[in-house]
Amino acid sequence: MDRFDNQHYPESDHQEHDNQHEHHQELETVSHQTAEEDNNRRYKKGRRKAGITGLIGAVIGALIVAALMPLMNGDNTQSSSAAGGSNGSQEETAASASPETTDMSIESVNVSTEITDAVNNVSDAVVGIFRNQQGGLLQEGSSQTQGAGSGVIYKKEGGSAFVVTNNHVIEGASQIEVGLTDENRVQAEVVGTDALTDLAVLRISSENVSTVAEFGDSSTLSVGEPAMAIGNPLGNLNGTVTKGIISSIDRSIPVDRNGNGQSDWTADVLQTDAAINPGNSGGALINANGQVIGINSMKIAQTQVEGIGFAIPSNTVVPILEDLEENGKVERPKIGVTIGSLSQIPQYHWQETLNLPEDVEQGVFVNSVQPGSAAEQAGLQQYDVITSINGNKIANGQDLRSFLYNQASIDQTVEITFYRDGSQQTTELTLGQSGTQMG
Repeated sequence: MDRFDNQHYPESDHQEHDNQHEHHQELETVSHQTAEEDNNRRYKKGRRKAGITGLIGAVIGALIVAALMPLMNGDNTQSSSAAGGSNGSQEETAASASPETTDMSIESVNVSTEITDAVNNVSDAVVGIFRNQQGGLLQEGSSQTQGAGSGVIYKKEGGSAFVVTNNHVIEGASQIEVGLTDENRVQAEVVGTDALTDLAVLRISSENVSTVAEFGDSSTLSVGEPAMAIGNPLGNLNGTVTKGIISSIDRSIPVDRNGNGQSDWTADVLQTDAAINPGNSGGALINANGQVIGINSMKIAQTQVEGIGFAIPSNTVVPILEDLEENGKVERPKIGVTIGSLSQIPQYHWQETLNLPEDVEQGVFVNSVQPGSAAEQAGLQQYDVITSINGNKIANGQDLRSFLYNQASIDQTVEITFYRDGSQQTTELTLGQSGTQMG
């Protein structure tokens, strides 16, 4: 009994055990609460860091979007155009739903410059020239009608307007039409032509003419200044404008007027790199003020050559036009002979036929003397060989014409040095008047 009783723990021991158990539970509870609080603090701290990181990312993203917005707008504009009406409606709805949408209205750009103003001032005065070489009515698209070139309206007087073009543009034509910029075509009358300078004047009705070109002073031009060519390239592209510069203000180009393969004249022209194509002949070369500084005349048409075109200077054109209006031809000084260059005949004729001294290597020989001419009155004869006039060396026919047409004047008395039968002689001659290109 006592042993049994002794086997039971006393009541105080149970209490102590219970107290220890409760204390252990309290410690576990406190430890659990502390861990939970630590986890909460770490969670909250992590959220705060995530929030800050997210905020920074959002700011950076906003900056990137703002920078790309112009490109995105451009792409959206193209996509909208390609997508059609339905996409456009969606974009309009989205735009109206967003109060912060930027107004992307398009503003027109002013592209007017001195060049465009210059072209606008004169372009309506540049016309197309159409010719008929076979006779009959001129009809657009007919095989008889050819787009020959270009012209420039330079004068209105009464009911008429005057057009300058190249002689080679209208040469051989039986009928000529002028194509105005309003696409009307009017019949043209030939007032006069000059093959030497390759110029011609036409007359048309002034009824539909609203613009007249103004000539500028070609002597004031400088190499490198802007130049624009306006004309009718290919015969059906009237009003075409090409831009370049003045490449040279004093270029001498040999010209074969009679097609015999020999140069018989030197044309003093302006050189430009403004594109001059077939059909531009007779059109205008203008300066930055819209003034005509030259009449486009020719280009070097070789595969290895680009940007070399030529125009007759305005200061050469104007006096020729005055002569053509008044006389239908250009009045020039005249000797009254037909000539040939020594270089054009076999050399044995120099001694056998012309009886020239061996030291005479250049000159022009007289083929014939016109009756009643200044040459006949001065005593010149067939086979005389002219070597100088007023001390100016005459090596060929080109030199003779250059002196007569550029330095001499009608009724001027000149001294001619020539060879006859092997001896050198001189004679004085008063230059006559001629509308032809003979000596």
